Amino acid sequence: MLGILKESCQRVALTPAACKKIKDQLGVTVQVESGAGVSAGYPDHSYSDIANVSTRAQVIATSKVVVSVDPLPTDIMSQLATGTILVSMFEPYNKPEVVGDLKAAGMQAFSLDMVPRTTLAQSMDVLSSMASLAGYKAVLKGAETCSRCLPMMMTAAGTIKPANILVIGAGVAGLQAIATAKRLGAKVSAFDVRSSSREEVQSLGAKFVEVEGAKDDSAAGGYAVQQSEEFLQRQKDEIHKFASKSDIIITTAQLRGKKAPILVEDRTVAAMMPGSVIVDLAARSGGNTTFTKEGVVVTDNLITIIGDSDLADTIPEHSSDLLANNYFNFIKLFIKDGQINIDMANPILESSLITK
Repeated sequence: MLGILKESCQRVALTPAACKKIKDQLGVTVQVESGAGVSAGYPDHSYSDIANVSTRAQVIATSKVVVSVDPLPTDIMSQLATGTILVSMFEPYNKPEVVGDLKAAGMQAFSLDMVPRTTLAQSMDVLSSMASLAGYKAVLKGAETCSRCLPMMMTAAGTIKPANILVIGAGVAGLQAIATAKRLGAKVSAFDVRSSSREEVQSLGAKFVEVEGAKDDSAAGGYAVQQSEEFLQRQKDEIHKFASKSDIIITTAQLRGKKAPILVEDRTVAAMMPGSVIVDLAARSGGNTTFTKEGVVVTDNLITIIGDSDLADTIPEHSSDLLANNYFNFIKLFIKDGQINIDMANPILESSLITK
């Protein structure tokens, strides 16, 4: 039996459509805790024909596999049978202590944020799924908070110039932010240390801000790599030129397993125009500014800094849809005809298994 529980976040790990595929294609019935999908727009009756809607105690007592958006709290793990398979996003590269907690509880855990970023595993890439939605929502948050509008407007009272938006980090979140900002009529510039990002940024109609001399990133699997101090200072100087003239800055730069780099310096924040906004998606790993905190910070010169590493949770229905597809594609690697068979020769399973 496969179970999902009601979580503190707005999302649900498996939608009714995913539960139906698990039942029809994998031969497994899903147990859903009552109320698990409500905040994502999926009330209990939407599951009733294709899953068992149960109490939390029933799900915990009878599930051999438990799928969750966020790691389960330790008090819930302690109630699960030893050897239960957990599928979630544990972030062991940021929270190494989680492995010890899972081992102590006797859990066998797969962390989908450890799935390799390869073509074969693309349909299970939860990081890309959530980053895309976060990049979209970051622009909307910035537009809502900024004291100026985004598109150029010609009115009888005069012409309003388009807003300048700077996106720092042109990964999945950054590219979606660029696309969204362009659709809303803003003038967009983007920066990334990865030279491979240039064509993608330009194809979306944004100006690519380049600092020469970046360390080669071709073997980094799509992630940014640590740069020299000399390069980082030149990078900050170039960012300062663009950022101080920007109405909205969206920062997404993170180093896997390390503290996020400070790319928008205090001098840059001080030089920005009052009413401007920074949306920092790297808040969970320290943020790309020294002011960043989870929540909202307003500086002395009226710059609003929004730190939020989980903006995808503010779009719970669509983020649940994407996550559920990611989870289904992963689960079918080790469940066939109603039976669990974990083949550790599979590189995706091998990479994502964090406790055995």
